[in-house]
Formats: sequence, structure tokens, C-alpha cells
Amino acid sequence: MTQADQRPAIDPRPLSSYVAWAGNRNKGPILAVFKEIFPKSGDALELASGSGLHVKYFAPHFPSICFHPSDCDADVFGEIKSSRSGDRNANVVDPVLIDIMDPATFPNPKYLLFDVIFVINLFQVAPISIQEGVARLASSALAPDGILAIYGPFMLDGEYTAASNEAFDKEILAAGVAEWGLKDIRDLEKAAARFGLKLARTLDLPTNNFILLFNRLR
Repeated sequence: MTQADQRPAIDPRPLSSYVAWAGNRNKGPILAVFKEIFPKSGDALELASGSGLHVKYFAPHFPSICFHPSDCDADVFGEIKSSRSGDRNANVVDPVLIDIMDPATFPNPKYLLFDVIFVINLFQVAPISIQEGVARLASSALAPDGILAIYGPFMLDGEYTAASNEAFDKEILAAGVAEWGLKDIRDLEKAAARFGLKLARTLDLPTNNFILLFNRLR
């Protein structure tokens, strides 16, 4: 195993070595899916962008998509702006403050609706109420034909989908932070339905992760 392959200890802080390791590990498979599902042009909002690693990687592949990074921690905005400038990603706008738990910080739908909203590797290190927060935001901010994409490891019908996910969940729970742990896809579905969204597709990705694609109920 090379040094690049060695996983740091779990640390969800946006600029941690663990988040950088996880992001570099999953960005390729996620991009492959996004190339399939993204529109040819439009606006994409990332929730909990952290350092902006994913936006930085995705933006050059979608020159006609305007990427909108966001986070609840304004301290990471300098890192996002710096990486945008260094890579000359003209289709990445300034990051904005969005707290998924606070609707007062949500984008105003009068000014812009998003064709895609995506969130990567957040649910397992967040309270269960994040499910309602993301669904509420998407119901307000998605364009009529927009897509909500959620990436990460999840349980299904109360069961682990792989032994590695069970081990990962135990490691997360051992941190002793209230409400950390793998969430269940069915609970996400229920939260989405309360806000007029439905789970349209469940995509299997490497290392027992998923991308869950939601759209508006019709």
C-alpha cells in the first residue's frame, strides 16, 4: 500500500487530510455518473463544499455548467477561491454561506433555481435531521426538472449493504458524536417525499457507496 492509499483517521473537518483523501478517492467515479446525468448547460449547487475539491475537479469537464459552491463555514471560502483562481475555473462562482439546518440561509428561489444540487460524503457525519434539511432546500431551490444527487455510504432497509460499511459505521460511532453514523436510504426517501421529491434512481459506486438521485414528484 502506498502512502497515498493509506486512509487517515476519520476527521470530517473540511480541510482535514481525511476529507482530502476521501475526495481524491471518489471524485473519478462520481464524475463518471455526473457526465451521464448533468444537463448540457445550467447551474449546479454543491452543499457542504468544504475545501472545494470536488467543484475544482468537476468544473473543467462541464464548461457550460455554472458551479455554485457553498458551506456553513465561511472559513473555507478562501481555500475555494484560491483553488478556483489557480485552476482558472471561470465557471465556478464565489462560495455562499448555506447552513443546511437553517432555512433562513437557503438560496432565494426568486432569483435562481438550480438544475442540479449535489452533496458528497456528508450524511454519515451529520445529525439525522440533515435529511429533512437537504430535502427542504431542494424542494425550494431545484428547477422543475432538476436533480438532487446525494453520494455516500448508506444502509438499506435497516441492513448494511456490505461488511466494509458495517465496519466503517462502527468506526464512525466509536467517535461518540451524537447522531453520527450511516443513514438509511428508506429514511431519506421518506424525508424527500414530505417535500415533494422522490427517489428516481439508486446507483452503485465503488467501495460500497451510492449515488441517490431525487427529482420532483409528478
